Amino acid sequence: MKLALSGNGSKPKRIRDRAAKKQALIRAALGLFASKGYEVTTTREIAASAGCAEGLIHRYFKGKAGLLAAMIEHRVSGDAMDFSQQMRPAPNLADEFLQLVDREVERMWDSRDFLRVFIPRVIVDPSVTSVMNNALVSVRAKAILERLKRHESCVSLTQDATEALAQTVQMLGLVFGFVRPVLLGHDRLRAKKMAATVAKILMGSPAVSLAV
Repeated sequence: MKLALSGNGSKPKRIRDRAAKKQALIRAALGLFASKGYEVTTTREIAASAGCAEGLIHRYFKGKAGLLAAMIEHRVSGDAMDFSQQMRPAPNLADEFLQLVDREVERMWDSRDFLRVFIPRVIVDPSVTSVMNNALVSVRAKAILERLKRHESCVSLTQDATEALAQTVQMLGLVFGFVRPVLLGHDRLRAKKMAATVAKILMGSPAVSLAV
């Protein structure tokens, strides 16, 4: 009882340590999966990289597969914070679209290790495909859609058209934030500029520079 009431007791410390160890294991697994591959990475290597006991992986995550799910959950929580803290509303739909595309390109670049891990897993493991779509892709698309729908210009658009705009944001982010700079080795800043040019074309900008 004293332990529960004490602000400096050992119980809160254990809770904080548990959270810190879980985060360390997730970060270590992500780095190793991205550099070595999921299949060949062992739980022993992950634990050693995180500075934790190997048994904690099974206790907290039920093994490597559970770590994959935990990475997705971690990504989803980060995306929610991204929208709530880093994205101010734009004055109109066109500017909102351009802002969202720019942010999505940056997000895909920042998520390159995550994508290196999960895109190959999606190809070979249908269960990962379902988790990715339900927990990550759909959540992000919904958040983008809600931001677009705040603008009066969307009133004249059909639901399908508005959803297509939201999906276009994600598509441009993936192509110019990950596929071109990471998989194809294109210059990252050039790819980002090209994404902005495409976004302006889609929004009907009268002054679009094609010198990218």
